[in-house]
Amino acid sequence: MAYIYKAGVVGGGTMGSGIAYVISYSGIPVVLKEIDEERAQKAYETIKSLYESRVQKGRITEDEAERRLALVEVTSSYEPFSDVDIVIEAVFEDLETKIRVFQELENYVPEHTIFATNTSALSITAMASATKRPDKVIGMHFFYPAPVMKLVEVIPALQTSEETVQTVIEFSESLSKIPIRVEECPGFLVNRILMAYMNEAAWALLEGEATAQEIDNAAREFGWPMGPFTLIDELGVDVGVKVAHILHEGYGERMKPAPILDVLIKEGRFGKKAGAGVYDYGKGVRPIEEIAEEMRKELGIQKRNSFDYNRLMIAMINEAILVLQEKVSSARDIDLGMLAGTGFPQAKGGGPLMYADIIGLDEVLRMSLEFEKIYGWRFHPSYLLKKYVDAGWLGKKTGKGFFEHV
Repeated sequence: MAYIYKAGVVGGGTMGSGIAYVISYSGIPVVLKEIDEERAQKAYETIKSLYESRVQKGRITEDEAERRLALVEVTSSYEPFSDVDIVIEAVFEDLETKIRVFQELENYVPEHTIFATNTSALSITAMASATKRPDKVIGMHFFYPAPVMKLVEVIPALQTSEETVQTVIEFSESLSKIPIRVEECPGFLVNRILMAYMNEAAWALLEGEATAQEIDNAAREFGWPMGPFTLIDELGVDVGVKVAHILHEGYGERMKPAPILDVLIKEGRFGKKAGAGVYDYGKGVRPIEEIAEEMRKELGIQKRNSFDYNRLMIAMINEAILVLQEKVSSARDIDLGMLAGTGFPQAKGGGPLMYADIIGLDEVLRMSLEFEKIYGWRFHPSYLLKKYVDAGWLGKKTGKGFFEHV
């Protein structure tokens, strides 16, 4: 297993700057590249402001901040990458752009350098195939905001060596992050499971079961730090919708995005950053419920009047069970990922699989079949869930479910 003595980051936006800050804070030298000197300097100022914020909060001294900031080098050239052990790209979420970055890097970095991508949904195997070092290409998905969120999804491509995987897991731990290993699939782990939940919220809104605010209120009452619509506005509706379409392409009709999401994109409602998303943040757009009503008439969707928040949670639980069934990750890491990556309420078990164990897998199966009758195929229960119920492994009440209960 290799050791990381120096790291590189390509892309100095919010994520790239945040990742470079995290690396330098851990005591590892880091060089960050942007496309020109002006943007490189802007990235440096962002990192500097993160250190200043910690000083103001009394987390570190000014001397400590200066020492760690001194580990950061910004550049508009690949020349300073000649001795890096790992490069994390955090550029625009576009496969061709990311491949081009890796191909350019190969002219400057040593043969042993690991190429890590911070993509949230794109094919890592395709990126690996386009390089001369496919065994050293891996996904290293940080969560927003990188300085705060502890989770890192470590995702091997089909060609990635085990040495690369273990090096990146150890490197993530050295950054005081929580790495979970995830086998590559569309959406990886957290985004795949979370989008099933958020998309179901969008369908409920479109079908008129509840307003966006009512759905968000129900989520907060359940224990989430924020509702699904507040969350997508914070993250960016454009980003969420792009992931939703990647999942639809990967998993078919089960993941068909609620069409109201595409309308938001057409109207330029990209979220809080744009002044409007699901909610209005001063741009003066029409209420989302008005759009939903128009769409119901256009699409011939009959308005539903009864909202059950379990609809969202069962969608999430079923997707988590499918992730387990497909051996994308372990039950422990699935729940750890959802806790650390999304803020899944600890009071409800800390993750969808533990929550399923708590309410009973027979009850999950009953609700899944009930919702399937109402909403269709996307609620069809997984074979693994049926198998557990057939075995009498119903969760906490029987002492065994997805976890052992004593």
